[in-house]
Amino acid sequence: MPRLSPTLKIILAMTFVVACWGYSPTGIHIGLQAYDPGHLALLRFLLASVFMAAVAVWRGISLPKIRDLPFLIALGFFAVSLHHVLLNFGQQGVSAGASSVLAQSTPLFSTLLARFVFKDRVSAWRWGCVLLGLIGVVIVVAGDKGLGSIDAHGLLILLAAVSWSVYFALQKHHTGRYDGLTLTCYSVWSGTVLLLVYLPGLADQVAKAPVDVQMAVIGLGIFPSALAYLAWAFVLAHVDLSRAAMTLYLVPPTAMAIASVALGERPAMMVIVGAVVVLISVLALNLERRPVVARVAGV
Repeated sequence: MPRLSPTLKIILAMTFVVACWGYSPTGIHIGLQAYDPGHLALLRFLLASVFMAAVAVWRGISLPKIRDLPFLIALGFFAVSLHHVLLNFGQQGVSAGASSVLAQSTPLFSTLLARFVFKDRVSAWRWGCVLLGLIGVVIVVAGDKGLGSIDAHGLLILLAAVSWSVYFALQKHHTGRYDGLTLTCYSVWSGTVLLLVYLPGLADQVAKAPVDVQMAVIGLGIFPSALAYLAWAFVLAHVDLSRAAMTLYLVPPTAMAIASVALGERPAMMVIVGAVVVLISVLALNLERRPVVARVAGV
């Protein structure tokens, strides 16, 4: 069997990441048919934790230092427990396609964090990108259910994006302590431990959930929550971050395509227009010559 070239491996890994993270909003919507938002987040990451444990044993990751435990717990809180609980509650009232667009706004909030929390200088170009992106966010939220039905669900997804922004900011200001796989494993595990507050009642919901919902949740736990992160770590080991991040602008259209097939969603024209505005603003942030604070938005 011929060996794949390094370039082809990277392309396949990028394609896999986009497909996995594009599936995530649809998987969440299916999971919410039988699970409460907190129970869905816990079950998803219990599955991911078991999978990551097998990978950790296979790869032999190092044990964390005691002094780093608060840092790792904070990563798990913002990247896993808070982010996904907010995301699940938000998607109770937002379509899968619109949700994927709102989640992609993470770099906009990272810019705000850089200025107001870490006191970094923010150029006029970046302020313009943030303003443009926030206009796009308003268009998406308004266009998803109509101006008369705007509620807190879209805000919850934006808060989930803010949570990811904090996660990436923490990573940026504590770089070099652990490799990508080790950091991902401990973030997933610590976040899952924090989600155990939702353990009461989980077994009853698992027993009552239909088979199609169970399969969707298993897919959420293995693909977007575990395998996609491993594939993304492989990509980042071979490609510059700013170049690799460009491929993630394919996640919202992929999510919309998957939702249209699996859920029968047809995004409104305002949602499409807003999505274009948001993605242009985020792309413009990444095209600036100065380094940006955020890495990418995850699902």
